[in-house]
Amino acid sequence: MQAIKKHSWKKRLEAKEKRIEKLKDITSSRIIPTNKIVQALETLIQPGDRVVLEGNNQKQASFLSAALAKADPEKLYDLHMIMSSISRPEHLDLFEYGIARKVDFSYAGPQSLRIAQMLEDGKLTMGEIHTYVELYGRLFIDLIPSVALVAADKADAAGNLYTGPNTEETPTLVEAAAFRDGIVIAQVNELADELPRVDIPGSWIDYVVVADKPYQLEPLFTRDPRHITDIQVLQAMMIIRGIYEKHQVKSLNHGIGYNTAAIELLLPTYGEQLGLKGKICKHWALNPHPTLIPAIESGWVESVHCFGGEVGMEKYVASRRDVFFTGRDGSLRSNRTLCQLAGQYAVDLFVGSSLQIDAYGNSSTVTRGRLAGFGGAPNMGHDPGGRRHSSEAWLDMKTNNDPLARGKKLVVQVVETFQNGNKPVFVESLDALDVKNDANLATAPVMIYGEDVTHIVTEEGIAYLYKANSMEERRQAIAAIAGVSPIGLEHDVRKTDKLRREGLIALPEDLGIRRTDAKRSLLAAKNVEELVEWSDGLYEPPAKFRSW
Repeated sequence: MQAIKKHSWKKRLEAKEKRIEKLKDITSSRIIPTNKIVQALETLIQPGDRVVLEGNNQKQASFLSAALAKADPEKLYDLHMIMSSISRPEHLDLFEYGIARKVDFSYAGPQSLRIAQMLEDGKLTMGEIHTYVELYGRLFIDLIPSVALVAADKADAAGNLYTGPNTEETPTLVEAAAFRDGIVIAQVNELADELPRVDIPGSWIDYVVVADKPYQLEPLFTRDPRHITDIQVLQAMMIIRGIYEKHQVKSLNHGIGYNTAAIELLLPTYGEQLGLKGKICKHWALNPHPTLIPAIESGWVESVHCFGGEVGMEKYVASRRDVFFTGRDGSLRSNRTLCQLAGQYAVDLFVGSSLQIDAYGNSSTVTRGRLAGFGGAPNMGHDPGGRRHSSEAWLDMKTNNDPLARGKKLVVQVVETFQNGNKPVFVESLDALDVKNDANLATAPVMIYGEDVTHIVTEEGIAYLYKANSMEERRQAIAAIAGVSPIGLEHDVRKTDKLRREGLIALPEDLGIRRTDAKRSLLAAKNVEELVEWSDGLYEPPAKFRSW
């Protein structure tokens, strides 16, 4: 009988142990000296590794990303980088220097022009543009990382991490590496003998390094009410009256923008006038927006689960435990992965915006020369076929009496018909189609498909797309509220009147809204200083938002 050759089932673990053994010249503990981090990365990471680097919308593992960019390209090369958000210059310097070769990501807003140019110049190889949940999911299937580089507020000597209000995606990234014998390195702002709470256990963490300065944190969700326009107030009034009240929307997600900030600031005023408190907008999936403070203080909001924190909102959140998810220490417990899932499956409505929308409602923030990606919008901005629980708003999207008919998530796109620079938002064909060819992508980077969009809101009115019986009727409804854009110029006044009678579109006057009433005076807070007053001084805005 032929002898069976023994097979090792611990190759990944054995490879990890070899890397760790090599680091003993640098440290004999799990603490890497700050001034040795570049050498440590060169020792622990190998050419061709998949490296997941924390860099989401707000929290950046900025010390580790800067250190990785200082590595010797002769020692580290051909890395496959996996990043939620390509936000910092060194994220792309890695490719300029030859340290990294391939990238999979979700969002690249601040670096969208540069990444498009580098792709054209052949400086990097594109994997895919993902949604957040999609990218996180692939970390456990076919993009399992060899190394995870993450950020936290504090650590103790055992490697336990305290992430503070910005837990964000850290646990997901760590788990994907830690439980497949990858190496996890966490940068922290400080070492502490005792942590306020343990967000990630030390048994998941291989090494901790104290950064030379705190990790970068952006006040991404802060909108100064001073910049909200009368047009945005009008759109907010239409959304509250023509969508939230009409469909009795109780659970929702708001995207980033002045248009959604206007809605939040109208709830205690216009919403109160309509008698809607307690009937709409009770449960939220969103970061702690400062513009939500007046609605919270006036009793509109029952619960908020957050993707991450917001700079300056820490004391306010800790003082409003009945509304936010907080730990025993009072600090916010955020979780980007779980909040994305909540926004996908548990809320009734998503409101977002876009740079381009075509004649049938397909939209994208990827335009010619800008490879921005789309973050979490496609997760929350689609009708999840797996949903089985019902709600009043969800059931209100049913358009027939089929016994197997189900409801639908409300997906709202709110835009002005023209962007800055007089660029039309409504176009015949999305630039994403050209980007697909230029970047050699398998599919066009569409953010939200028209089939998922139930409503489009412009300064002209609301298109109730879920009521359209054909693609042609959908196109007519969009054209009717697309202003003087190329698509809007197609609309026929007689057809518009018919669409109004049949409820496929609604102009402000159809909703009992006078355009002359849409003034900034309706906002519950007209500047950041008034938001601070609403919070009883608990909101501490960053210096750049202080104008008093």
